[in-house]
Amino acid sequence: MDLTGGATSQPAVSRPSAVILGTAQDGGYPQAGCRSPCCRNLNAGSAEALHPACLAICEPATGSRWMIDCTPHFPRQLTLLDSICPGDIPSFLLSHAHTGHYTGLTHLGNEVMGAREVDVFVLPLMKSFLENNLPWSELADRGNIILRPAFEGEPIELGSGLGVTPRLVPHRDEHSETACYRVDGPGRSILWLPDIDGWEGMSPSIEELIGEVDRAFLDGSFFSPGELPGRDMSSISHPLIQESIELFSGLEEETRRKISFIHLNHSNPAIDPQGDAAREVRLAGHSIARQGDQIEL
Repeated sequence: MDLTGGATSQPAVSRPSAVILGTAQDGGYPQAGCRSPCCRNLNAGSAEALHPACLAICEPATGSRWMIDCTPHFPRQLTLLDSICPGDIPSFLLSHAHTGHYTGLTHLGNEVMGAREVDVFVLPLMKSFLENNLPWSELADRGNIILRPAFEGEPIELGSGLGVTPRLVPHRDEHSETACYRVDGPGRSILWLPDIDGWEGMSPSIEELIGEVDRAFLDGSFFSPGELPGRDMSSISHPLIQESIELFSGLEEETRRKISFIHLNHSNPAIDPQGDAAREVRLAGHSIARQGDQIEL
């Protein structure tokens, strides 16, 4: 079982690019403690191990790198990134304070990497959460990280024609706000949106956001209503992939092709690329994002 995401087989990037370092929900795939067939399929060879959802942005000319979120699988994701785009310790742009999106920061501390002054871009509530809770506050106090303020709708310039813009989305904001990110490069743009309660009521609408970019990576945590036996799926704060397929069915074919689903829960049958669920996604004109894929920006 290759937990590096096939790092040694990935070609290196030569131009500003985005690299998908993970496509699974917060716990990765397989998920800890899962003894159900969904995770046993991995050992049967019909699916591969996946890291939690994470996107890297690379500028190979300077060795500069940024990661949207710092997941619990950060060590293995860094190994994958090093194989594709070697460079400095990445900077980070955090989306929100749920386990799969920031807890990898612990590896920057003195007990592991002993990093110095790594930029971590955060929106106001996320900044307050990290500043007021251990061990995150200790990382800032010791100078392992520098918390850089980010704000809704304000672009963050990364250099070399690269930039990112956070946009707030509704999603169980117990500890912080939740942001998606638009990534802009010299030639292409990406929407990275791993977590949202639902597509209704967004302004601009999700259709408008998709129309403004070249690729859109969207929350696909769960596939269908019966996925979690004994659970009321309507109470879980994520749009189902089948609901998204129906919503986007009226879009032009070219626009539908922009959409790839990420943040797949270990129970999601679309995690198996050879399965019926993944086939249903492809027939609708969409795709399931693939760990290790590169998008030239």
